[in-house]
Amino acid sequence: MLLRRLLLSVVLLSLSTPLWAKKVDLDYRVRFLPETEQAEVSLTLEDGARVISLAFNLGDQGVYSDFKADGQWTQDSPALGVWQPAKGKAKLTYLVRINHERAPGRFDARITKDWALLRGDDLVPAVKLRQEDHTVLVSRLQFDLPKGWKSVETGWQRVGKNKFRIDNPQRKFDRPTGWIVAGKVGTRRAKLGETDVAIAAPVGEGMRRMDVLTLLTFIWPHAQDVFPRDPAKLLIVGAGDPMWRGGLSAANSYYMHSDRPLVSENGTSSLVHELVHVFSRIRARDRSDWITEGLAEYYAIELMRRAGGLSEERYQKIREQLIRWSKPVQSLRTDNSSGPVTARAVLLLQELDREIRQATKGTTQPRSLDDVTRGLMRLDKASTKDFIEISENVMGGASEVLDNKLLR
Repeated sequence: MLLRRLLLSVVLLSLSTPLWAKKVDLDYRVRFLPETEQAEVSLTLEDGARVISLAFNLGDQGVYSDFKADGQWTQDSPALGVWQPAKGKAKLTYLVRINHERAPGRFDARITKDWALLRGDDLVPAVKLRQEDHTVLVSRLQFDLPKGWKSVETGWQRVGKNKFRIDNPQRKFDRPTGWIVAGKVGTRRAKLGETDVAIAAPVGEGMRRMDVLTLLTFIWPHAQDVFPRDPAKLLIVGAGDPMWRGGLSAANSYYMHSDRPLVSENGTSSLVHELVHVFSRIRARDRSDWITEGLAEYYAIELMRRAGGLSEERYQKIREQLIRWSKPVQSLRTDNSSGPVTARAVLLLQELDREIRQATKGTTQPRSLDDVTRGLMRLDKASTKDFIEISENVMGGASEVLDNKLLR
């Protein structure tokens, strides 16, 4: 036991920040400008000499403009901007256009005179960082709200009034990813397991905060049984038309249109579907989006069933609907899983779960699809080949269910 503890200590020390690393403050500041449907964003480095350059992927839609920098700013193309900070305290400031239509007349980012709802990923675009060795950036996010705006919520831990600590060990450059809602906002909070949960939405947008919190409380223990990691914080945001009529997950957070039912007539739940995305963080590669979306929908049904929210009769009716909906599907292999493809993936996953349970029944370690899911969570991105290998390893042999033309 003592040896195990010593080995664990060595591993943890190797993963933590080296004692000789130079910590450099990186402060983000956001000022919303409702009158122009923009936000002013600034990045301030405490010691610009430690950062060689920051290359920003600005996209091709002209969302970012009016760059002002301490040091050198170069933009050889509209899609790429490079900041070489000045020595000492260095600051970069620019404007971001907030409103964005995901489909005609449907927004996945919007600002009004009373509130803003968007993802932090859009405020600070993806960055390629070059820095001096043994440099660690310590990131914080501060908001300056317009007059009359009451509060702001993000998926990150609050460290002061309208101020948050951005800490993502998986990233070399911590930027404020995930959903943000600010303005005249109503919020319900609870502690579920080890997670601080907040359901926040602009006042008057029809978000049923207590209903959402009640369903989450009902589901949460069963989600914890499947997924071994709890987010430190979870933010759920929403609003009504003309926002996107669906669900969208992001880092430590997700969005739901306020008119969407918590449990639909077909027995599934967009709320639980997006929760699975946040918990699992399973991403796909090599035309295998059926894994990501199929598992999210599988557990949207399965967690409701385990929690006692679905009778066996209702569960079988859901299966019948999935069979009808997915009948035309010839292959699951795609970069973007459609509704019928996802439905067929759920049926395959249900069949695989039964096969694994039957194959390991009566052994010292009975297994299920939950074990496959936990294996996938260890991967950066999962392919169909990865999925088959992990499943057959869990089952202890070849799978008849996965020997299927749908996966070729």
